Amino acid sequence: MTGDLRFPIGKFTWPESVTAEDRERYIGMIAEAPKELRAAVAGLSEAQLDTPYREGGWTVRQVVHHVPESHMNSYIRFKLALTEENPVVKPYDEDAWAKLADVASTPVGVSLDLLENLHTRWVILLRGIDEAGWKRSFLHPEIGPVTLAKNLALYAWHGRHHVAHVVQLRKRRGW
Repeated sequence: MTGDLRFPIGKFTWPESVTAEDRERYIGMIAEAPKELRAAVAGLSEAQLDTPYREGGWTVRQVVHHVPESHMNSYIRFKLALTEENPVVKPYDEDAWAKLADVASTPVGVSLDLLENLHTRWVILLRGIDEAGWKRSFLHPEIGPVTLAKNLALYAWHGRHHVAHVVQLRKRRGW
């Protein structure tokens, strides 16, 4: 854990390479993410869910809704890259999404269930990718080309990153 509340497990760094062992470890992290996020928010009150994890940051509720939104985008990017040659993917404004009415009014359990079901499908997809498939890529207009192996590393980190936001807030607040 770091002292930077924005990056409690450290900033993501793109790996130079991703081995088969790395991929299996990353897939395991993605498989566990829904359970870890659900545990991180278990028992929180509505007021606690509406508490920002840091000054100027999203509320716990926004974080919970963000994770499946982001992971849905990644899941679709995987499917696009597996079925098209280097597709261009569309970025989206995460902050704007976090301010939409559905984020404030949807119970967090809906997004926790969505994340669980999404990850069930995603892990099945990931475990079916062959060696050549991991080298396939998509083109992100803001990042450049991203291989599926490196995107896997990013999203293994991403789930843990947001779980740590909630866990660290709970520790600081004594929840």
